[in-house]
Amino acid sequence: MSSLPPYASLGQRTWFYTFRFLCGLIFFFLIFPILVIIPLSFNAENFFTFTPEMLSFDPAGYSIKHYMDFFTSPDWQAALRNSVSIAPAATILATGFGTLAAIGLSQSHMPFRSVVMAMLISPMIVPLIISAAGMYFFYSRIGLQGTYIGVVMAHAALGTPFVIITVTATLVGFDQSLVRAAANLGANPVTTFFRVQMPLILPGVISGALFAFITSFDEVVVVLFLGSASQKTLPWQMFTGLREQISPTILAVATILVAISVLLLTTLELLRRRSERLRGLSPG
Repeated sequence: MSSLPPYASLGQRTWFYTFRFLCGLIFFFLIFPILVIIPLSFNAENFFTFTPEMLSFDPAGYSIKHYMDFFTSPDWQAALRNSVSIAPAATILATGFGTLAAIGLSQSHMPFRSVVMAMLISPMIVPLIISAAGMYFFYSRIGLQGTYIGVVMAHAALGTPFVIITVTATLVGFDQSLVRAAANLGANPVTTFFRVQMPLILPGVISGALFAFITSFDEVVVVLFLGSASQKTLPWQMFTGLREQISPTILAVATILVAISVLLLTTLELLRRRSERLRGLSPG
């Protein structure tokens, strides 16, 4: 961690502490609402506010009944099954398409690379409501609106840009002479990919897959447009709960999703560090 040198001027010291104070305020602004949800999910009452018992740390004010409701409610469990079935399938498609696209875009002889890259990552740039509306009209024409395959393909389209970006970043430090050496030794492109390229870019591929999984698992706008009642996912069920019945179970589900997100982001950071070590960008 960097620190101020003893010879720093007054202006440097002022900027040093002001910058860290502003970063702390931004961090607090982003994290505090999430931290409030966690204790509220253990509220013994069906309220979205802290009760006097909770504020006084009375054990009677805390309960896990909202978590029990999540694990025993047929509606919540059906939504969980849908999310668990849709997100992995979308992740597999997004990872495959995104990895192949990133490898193709990394080739210096590919024409119009910038244009192709802009088109492939456009789902990250275009407002989600516009993408959802466009997918709705397109899928309704080809008969995929309201189907499992339609939702999976839509989520795969949203997750592919994340895979492309992470794998492309990993390929920046990839030594292309390894591919040429494999070809000189008689390896075909498929063997070269699985024996040479994939082991080195695997951390980037897994990172992109995790981003694609999070995107699919947390997405609600597209599934509202394209999904039917049988494809109701966890975010959709949470949206319905906020709009119709204000169930405190939403807080328990949100806490579980936060825990899953933290676990996945920790995995991403570990994979990023491993990728940098493999490419020689950081010490082992």
